[in-house]
Amino acid sequence: MRHERGFAPATELTRAPLVDGFGRRVTYLRLSVTDRCDLRCVYCMSEQMTFLPRREVLTLEELYRLACVFIRGGVRKIRLTGGEPLVRRNVMQLFELLAPHLDNGDLDEVTLTTNGTLLSRHAGALFAAGVRRVNVSLDTLDADRYAQITRRGRLQPVLDGIDAALSAGLRVKINTVAMSGAFEDEVDDLIHFAHGRGMDLTLIEEMPLGNTGHDRRGSFLSLQHLRRSLEKRWTLVPVPDRSGGPARYVQVAETNGRLGFITPLSCDFCASCNRVRVSCTGELFTCLGKEGSIGLRDALRGSGDLSAIDQLIRGALSCKPKGHAFDLSRPAESGIARPMSVLGG
Repeated sequence: MRHERGFAPATELTRAPLVDGFGRRVTYLRLSVTDRCDLRCVYCMSEQMTFLPRREVLTLEELYRLACVFIRGGVRKIRLTGGEPLVRRNVMQLFELLAPHLDNGDLDEVTLTTNGTLLSRHAGALFAAGVRRVNVSLDTLDADRYAQITRRGRLQPVLDGIDAALSAGLRVKINTVAMSGAFEDEVDDLIHFAHGRGMDLTLIEEMPLGNTGHDRRGSFLSLQHLRRSLEKRWTLVPVPDRSGGPARYVQVAETNGRLGFITPLSCDFCASCNRVRVSCTGELFTCLGKEGSIGLRDALRGSGDLSAIDQLIRGALSCKPKGHAFDLSRPAESGIARPMSVLGG
């Protein structure tokens, strides 16, 4: 069912493109709908989490109104993230609200990044709301190691969710955080698993995002190093394909599948950055690797005039940095306080 539940879009705004101080157009919004998650992955969250009071989190109506401002400014792709977006109560309403913007051509794509635990429940409804592609975070095919990484998760519901998504007609990309150790012995199995089902696989370098009780300096694996290792066993052919995110892709000749690399620490991906991120509390982050943000929630709740929010966004973009400054040598407790799920590709 596609309707706007009485929420008025931002038709009073101009359609001037959102451009940062370096002339880069912003066409991709990563919008967090919740800070909550049903897993506690070691690289993403502390085992004992204190989540935000619900009053601090934007309502679905507020999230939609905010999305409309970005759409009027030329954003063509919106990815819903978390936490885990599918744990948000009634989250499918937000997909339904965005669906008419797919129908009328204002948006090219609405996607989400999910851990997959609830995907089997929502896969059909996502397709009905116009979603055609999802990213699923999956770091191992070993059930014991999956439980260790996630601190509480079970692998089988994720595998079931992937199967349900494919059956519903969704394209699935697997996102995998690369870590030294056991992962290096499993990466070939992940390639076979993903490509055997027609799915892309994207490998992501671990990043210093928040204190999770996990020492990243001991687990960090350079994807440049891993790629050299893979090239001894696979034929990797560079391709120009881009998915709108920071991944760089190769074609694996033996499987005819795509393999992506997201390398924020060992390689700069900022030159063509077209992305901004908004947290579930309305904090706008123009750069993943910088601490600064600007709050949009008070303006969103204080007035029905969305032009004020538009001006806040444009002011923040004028200060968007040229690039990030990730530093793995910093102590774990000083990492930037955002979860890995804000990246995702």
